[in-house]
Amino acid sequence: MFALDGICWAVLARLANRTPWRGLIALFMSVQLLGLAWLIFGRLSHGGWDRWLPKFAITSVFIWHCLGLPLVLLVTLAILPLLLVKAAVALIARRRPSEPTPLDDQPAWSRRQFVGFAAATVPPLFTLSLATIAMHQLNHFRVRRFVLPIRNLPPDLNGMTIAQVSDIHVGRFTSEPVLREMVNVVNQLRADLVLLTGDLINDALADLDHGLELARSMDGLVYLIEGNHDLIENGEMFERRVKASGIPFLLDESAVVSVRGAPIQLLGLSWTRAREKRDEAIASSVRQLLRQRRPDAFPILLAHHPHAFDAAAEASMPLTLSGHTHGGQLMLNERCGFGPALFRYWSGLYTRGETKLIVSNGVGNWFPLRARAPAEIVHLTLVRL
Repeated sequence: MFALDGICWAVLARLANRTPWRGLIALFMSVQLLGLAWLIFGRLSHGGWDRWLPKFAITSVFIWHCLGLPLVLLVTLAILPLLLVKAAVALIARRRPSEPTPLDDQPAWSRRQFVGFAAATVPPLFTLSLATIAMHQLNHFRVRRFVLPIRNLPPDLNGMTIAQVSDIHVGRFTSEPVLREMVNVVNQLRADLVLLTGDLINDALADLDHGLELARSMDGLVYLIEGNHDLIENGEMFERRVKASGIPFLLDESAVVSVRGAPIQLLGLSWTRAREKRDEAIASSVRQLLRQRRPDAFPILLAHHPHAFDAAAEASMPLTLSGHTHGGQLMLNERCGFGPALFRYWSGLYTRGETKLIVSNGVGNWFPLRARAPAEIVHLTLVRL
């Protein structure tokens, strides 16, 4: 990232042909480099340095390095062949210098001046505009409701409700007051079960106590599984501290709870750490976990990664709840964006035969900006088919 920032700075400075514009580029790029250094060294030292930075500053650093910088470099790579061809043609032609244009006939704004102005102003305007939109989004989420017809649902469970709270990401971008509002909304739903499907914290274990307190503040039967962000700083420490908290934490384990007098078995899948052949590893973990399945209880699989649904469907699990995808985070429409590019299932309800999967967009954020993938709490009502 530092190297790419340096390349981008050099390219933009080369395009700018006036000192004020180069000064603006230098100011913007210096701020971005310092912000990046602050975040990286804060992460490496586990010092939580980013808590000292305004959230708007952190947001702009993320947006520039994840969106703005790649776009600038892609545009540069796209036009580089054209510039090389133009230079080659000029060299071969060895054009004579043209006669100077009379002052009265010179355009008020030359093409080179416009390019220089755009190079200096577009990157900061792009970054700051999206950061402003992101800051507004960070404090809002929706309640997304589904009514799920389930074949062979026990009669006592007809009409039971579940509040699925996924990807809270307590920390950098998800903090007060949205966390207080999240707990209030969950409690107002008065669901029979409150299921947290991973990524309680963003990355820092310093935020874990706050995350656990939020879970304790939710009314009803609350159960928790882990996600990939929970394990970033120290996975073993995260698991040990959550186990010691007393909050039901399903780590490749199951628990049977009574809801409306009927038994429900919750099966919680741990995060699969395999980087290669991840889908195969997830499927193997699901099959091993489902050996704990009890025939006398209605089963629900909790799996942070939605690709667990494939193995769950093969085993005729009636319901799987997942998160992880953030609804695709940046989507052009329901079918085009990062969601379908990275996942088979990325948002909402998926059905295969008699089995169903719900993928939550998540209520929190690791990246500050969303497009057509709003943050959400999912409310489910199960009805007997």
